Amino acid sequence: MTDSSKITPPEIKEHSLKNVGPEKSLRGRLRAVKPTRWVRFGIVSLIFLTWVVLMGNPWLLLLWLLLIDIYLTGYIPFTWWKKKTGATRTVMAWVDAIVYALILIYFIFAFIGQQYEIPSSSLEKSLLVGDRLWVDKTVYGARVPQTPIHFPLAQHTLPFLNTKSYVENPQLEYHRMPGRRGIERGDIVVFNYPQGDTVALGRPNDDYYMMAWRIEQEGGGDGRKYIASHPGTFGQVVWRPVDRRENYVKRAIGLPGERLRISNDSIFINGSYIAEPEHVQFNYIVPVSGPIAPEKWLELGVRADDHRFEPLRNEPGGYSFYDVPLTREMKAEVEKWPEVIAPLRLERESGLYDLGGVFPLGNDYGWTRPDMGEFWIPKRGSTLHLTLDNLPIYERAIRVYEDNDLSVRDGKIYINGEQTDYYTFKLDYYWMMGDNRDRSADSRYWGFVPEDHIVGSPVFIILSLDQERSLSDGKIRWDRILRNPNPDKSGGKWPAE
Repeated sequence: MTDSSKITPPEIKEHSLKNVGPEKSLRGRLRAVKPTRWVRFGIVSLIFLTWVVLMGNPWLLLLWLLLIDIYLTGYIPFTWWKKKTGATRTVMAWVDAIVYALILIYFIFAFIGQQYEIPSSSLEKSLLVGDRLWVDKTVYGARVPQTPIHFPLAQHTLPFLNTKSYVENPQLEYHRMPGRRGIERGDIVVFNYPQGDTVALGRPNDDYYMMAWRIEQEGGGDGRKYIASHPGTFGQVVWRPVDRRENYVKRAIGLPGERLRISNDSIFINGSYIAEPEHVQFNYIVPVSGPIAPEKWLELGVRADDHRFEPLRNEPGGYSFYDVPLTREMKAEVEKWPEVIAPLRLERESGLYDLGGVFPLGNDYGWTRPDMGEFWIPKRGSTLHLTLDNLPIYERAIRVYEDNDLSVRDGKIYINGEQTDYYTFKLDYYWMMGDNRDRSADSRYWGFVPEDHIVGSPVFIILSLDQERSLSDGKIRWDRILRNPNPDKSGGKWPAE
């Protein structure tokens, strides 16, 4: 890595002020600039001005004055430290290189792409835990940072220091640069977690709203007040801006303006059945004569965290079983195992688990994870007839995502103080789901994903590490490096034909 000549090229020495003669005048400085430097300044200015237009923020033009000084006038002594000797020069050379690298990383991560790691199995087998993805932010159009002052290598918390990696103010309005295309059904999409606006730092991996709802269901009173009054258990409760919330990755299933229904885990869009991805997984109850060796599950492709063994049940006809996610091919293989003593059953049909607690929380629609009644996905510019019956579906979008004051008084809906039965949406929304259907925290639990939460789409796998294997036992999944992360959507079609 070079020193600050990257920021203040060597040619600047050729028009240093000792050669300018009454020299300190602006005219003298400009006369001393070489023609090649004027050309470089012109190219950089053209790139900069194009960026300002795409950003849609004319105030950024003020930064052009800084470019003028760097390339032409040299009033600001960026290279003062080069005249020093010893430790000062050494330290400042490193500081200069680090600052330059951080600025470059900031712009690459903000406007081009970024690396993300898959932490959970919600999209297996398309994406595996340990996959490192390169996510392209230009495909849907790079989102201008809404929280511009942030450390580029940390999403919301600085490692080791355990403090915020961003400054909350200023907050910029949502704006997205032109993209190559819009989100299509079947796209794997990276987005900021919609319900990540509020986080209990003592339980950072748990959904704050889900925790509050469960407390209320268990008779704990107002869930939010309970969490706030028990900092020893839940920690400090904080708010996070949209682009500083946790990153999630799911598959786009429902698009703006469509009507979606889920029946017995089958998805219907505008009344038509949508085929499942090839690698879709459902959880099965696998009755067994006894425990199965972990190595056998690992060889099949099931992680240790994803299969659960329940020992012999005491009721009449009880048996031991595994609760495990399987694809169609994996299910066919498990059925051949000698340890399996009865036909496999889908988890949803076993009656062993509560399938409720789905979006919208607290609704009385009777919806469950595999069965959700038909509803409309909001589309920018479209007007919805609001009723007390459908309000729970759209309340969070209107109140939180689109920043309106919404209330219900005497059976009437008020938005920003005015009684109304209609609302026109300002944003597009999407319905996202994981391929590991019974173990994916997705839109079935927290609802729509607003367009201003969209980050980008993965284009290839940089590296894939199996967390359950050693380096000598296949920890690096060589066959996945540079692989398409979305094999179920090839040639622009989904499911792939």
